[in-house]
Amino acid sequence: CEALKAAGHEDEITRKTGLLLDPYFSGTKVKWLLDNVEGARAKAEAGDLLFGTVDCYLIWRLTGGAVHATDATNAARTLLYNIRDGHWDDEICSLLEIPLTMLPEVRDCDGNFGETTADLFGTPIPIRGVAGDQQAATVGQACFAPGMMKSTYGTGCFALLNTGQTLVSSQNRLLGTIAYQFGGVTTYALEGSIFIAGAAVQWLRDGLGIIRDASETQALAQAADAGQNVVLVPAFTGLGAPYWDAECRGAVFGLTRGTGPAELARAALESVGYQTRDLLEAMQADWHGAGGEAVLRVDGGMSASDWTMQFLSDILGAQVDRPTVLETTALGVAWIAGMKAGVYPKQEEFARGWALERRFQPAMDDAVRDAKYGAWKRAVKGVMGY
Repeated sequence: CEALKAAGHEDEITRKTGLLLDPYFSGTKVKWLLDNVEGARAKAEAGDLLFGTVDCYLIWRLTGGAVHATDATNAARTLLYNIRDGHWDDEICSLLEIPLTMLPEVRDCDGNFGETTADLFGTPIPIRGVAGDQQAATVGQACFAPGMMKSTYGTGCFALLNTGQTLVSSQNRLLGTIAYQFGGVTTYALEGSIFIAGAAVQWLRDGLGIIRDASETQALAQAADAGQNVVLVPAFTGLGAPYWDAECRGAVFGLTRGTGPAELARAALESVGYQTRDLLEAMQADWHGAGGEAVLRVDGGMSASDWTMQFLSDILGAQVDRPTVLETTALGVAWIAGMKAGVYPKQEEFARGWALERRFQPAMDDAVRDAKYGAWKRAVKGVMGY
């Protein structure tokens, strides 16, 4: 990646793919494999070695090797797919010396991906819905209108903003990507990725041993001394969007003799809200469209924490909506397949069926919000380049 950047290729790759030139994505890793695994390049050029994302591999296995295909949302994560023109990019593949013959066919999310072999489930089952993890969650949250946002909280955090048929070129180091593609029509999104969200709670449990179960953090956070301004920057593997600093490392600021497990637990949960605000501020700076809702829809395991979601609403100064179904990735891709098969409702009816479980409204004083977020920004500055 560094060699490609030095040669001046980053801007054009980003313009075509919406992605940053980073080893987080597949393209440069495929090149490394072809260059460093003995015989790999010869097999790829002969058509005996194929590439695909995880969904592509599953389709290949489920169909007994009959279908080598992926969908547009997964193709968009490879650094090889031109999301503006909707095809594998000849120039990028040539630059990385990746044979086009090893790449899968790209289809709509609601396309025909063949059938499972009869020996797997007793009878062939059609495969009609394929989407990337966060894109499927966007569909599951019924974020179909431009301006609608969702954020998924698991080990990491991923926020997507629907930008409709407009591909927005981010000026704030966010990703331009495909939200979904139905019937040949592409809907785009801005995406921000946070490396560490729920993983910060795992660190409290596995690294520090101050909790036995993630659910304990809510009670600890409620019991913490609010007068202590402890800030955790969980850059255990660097920082994702909008910083994209792979080299910086985490730190805890504001420690005193009175700091204990409760304050560290609170700081870990608060770090999720701070990082989300970083993402949403970057999105708002990039997105100049009209429509949509001034609401963030949340899902994923960590969104079950009332304390965390209330702090999220407080630090954003915005409404946060939690649906009745938190496993929105599974819901989204199931709906795509069912809709295509004619057993689930069409898009408009599915969107009307989205159900709210709880709405969180900001209750934090503006001055407190500004002070806390200012402390976070100073802490991030302190770890950058560490």
